[in-house]
Amino acid sequence: MATGRNIQLTKMIGEYLVCAELCRRGLLATTFTGNVPEFDILATDKYLQTIPIQVKANAKGDWMLRADSFLNINYNEETKIQTIVGNKDFKNSKLIYILVKLVGQGKDEFHILRLQDLQRIIFKNHSEYLQKHGGRRPKNPESMHTAILSKHLFDYRDNWELLKYTQGVTS
Repeated sequence: MATGRNIQLTKMIGEYLVCAELCRRGLLATTFTGNVPEFDILATDKYLQTIPIQVKANAKGDWMLRADSFLNINYNEETKIQTIVGNKDFKNSKLIYILVKLVGQGKDEFHILRLQDLQRIIFKNHSEYLQKHGGRRPKNPESMHTAILSKHLFDYRDNWELLKYTQGVTS
């Protein structure tokens, strides 16, 4: 069972691994260790272009995120049915997500994608899940959690080039 301490260690390891990898790739990066709600890391290139990065790390299983952080979802108290009514609009469309799977030293996996790409994956997965269950989550109808599996992120594995493209770096 994951303890609060283990959860914090997983988060911190993920953030520091991403910072180290960004520095290896020529970007200055600093972590805010959970003190900024919208992002975990700021990375800056040699042209002073800065990009915010949100890191989600896990040591076991899938990434669990709240679907209603990415989607507008109506929940009917009487029928216990969730209905997705659209995507949320985000103020910072430059946000990059890096999902880290902590496998072992030198074996960790990094999945790098735009906020909009993650939102699209969550929309698809959550829609399919709700459709499969008639709009009603079987165990906890009110839950807004959604799982992101490694197979959903296959196209984004080690997609470090996205950071160069996002920042306009042509080095």
